[in-house]
Amino acid sequence: MSRYYTGPVSDHFDGERFFDRHGAPPRGRRDLLRWMADRYWRGTRTQWPAWAPSPFADRPPARVEGTGWRVSYVGHASWLVQTAGLNMLLDPVWSERPSPFRFAGPKRVNDPGIAFADLPPIDVVLVSHAHYDHLDVETLSRLAAAHRPRVITPLGNDSIMRNRDPAIAAEAHDWNDRVDLGAGIAVTLVATRHWSARSVSDRNMSLWASFVIEAPGGRIYFVADSSYGDGRTFRNTSQRHGPFKLALLPIGAYEPRWFMSDQHMNPAESVQAFIDCGAELALGHHYGTFQLTDEPIDAPLVALADALKAAGIPPERFRTLQPGEVWQV
Repeated sequence: MSRYYTGPVSDHFDGERFFDRHGAPPRGRRDLLRWMADRYWRGTRTQWPAWAPSPFADRPPARVEGTGWRVSYVGHASWLVQTAGLNMLLDPVWSERPSPFRFAGPKRVNDPGIAFADLPPIDVVLVSHAHYDHLDVETLSRLAAAHRPRVITPLGNDSIMRNRDPAIAAEAHDWNDRVDLGAGIAVTLVATRHWSARSVSDRNMSLWASFVIEAPGGRIYFVADSSYGDGRTFRNTSQRHGPFKLALLPIGAYEPRWFMSDQHMNPAESVQAFIDCGAELALGHHYGTFQLTDEPIDAPLVALADALKAAGIPPERFRTLQPGEVWQV
C-alpha cells in the first residue's frame, strides 16, 4: 500500500502510521468477525426502517453576516455553518452510501437536509478523517467543480482526495496547527480518540482530528468521531482552546459496546464530554441517517434524554436536530 503521508517521526507518527499514545488501537479482524457472527447467529443488529424521511428541508441564505451563526444539519456528521460572511461545510456526505462500492454498504434512510443544488457558495470544507462516512470523495469532487472551496484536513487525507480528483483543493495539517480562513475566522486541528482507514491495508496511514473553529461570535468545537476514554481529550482541548460557545458531538453508532467503545461514544459519554469540554451548548450528530452499528434508529435520542436528565442538564442545552433543521444565534 502506498503511503498517504511521508514526514518526520513525532509523538503520534512512527514514520509509517499514525497513533494515539493516550488512545486504543482499532479492533482487529478476529473481533470484526465475532461482531459479524453475532449479527448473523444471535440477531444482535436491530433492523432500521428502509426510509425515515425528515419533515425539514433547508434552503440557506447566500451569506450570514456579522457575529451571528446559522448552523444547518445536513445529516449524519455533515453540517453547514454560516457566520461572518463565510460558508463552511463539515464532513460533507451527499452520496447514497458511505462505502467504497455504489451497490453495497449502509444506505441512507433520509435525504440530505440541504439539496446539493440549494447550497450557498461554499468557501471552506473541513474533513476530519478518512472513514467513508466522513471523507466522501464523490461529494468533494462535486464541491470542487461547483464551488472550488479550500479543504482543510489532517495529514495524509489530502493524498486520498487528490488521488481521486486533482481539482480538490486539499490542505493537510497536523494536530495543533491553526489555519486562518479569513473574515476573522480560524480553525485549529486538535487530537481526538479515533483511527482511520479506507481499506484493510491502509489502517492509520492518514491522521484523524477534531476541529476548533474560532469566529467573531465565539468558538465551535466540532468532534466528528471519538471515543471517550478517560476524558482527557475533551478536558485538554477545553484548557488549550476554550471557552466554547457550541460543541458538535457524536451520539450514535455505539453498539455493541465491547466492539465500539474504543472508537465511538455512547450518549452518556457524549454528555460527559459536553461537561468536560465546558461548552455552553451542544448539538448531537452521527445518528439517524446511516445504520453503521446495531442500536435502533431512535436509541441515541432516547439515551441522550436519559443521560441529560441523570446529569441534571436541561435538554435545551444539548439538542438534536433532524436533517434540514437549523440552529441559529
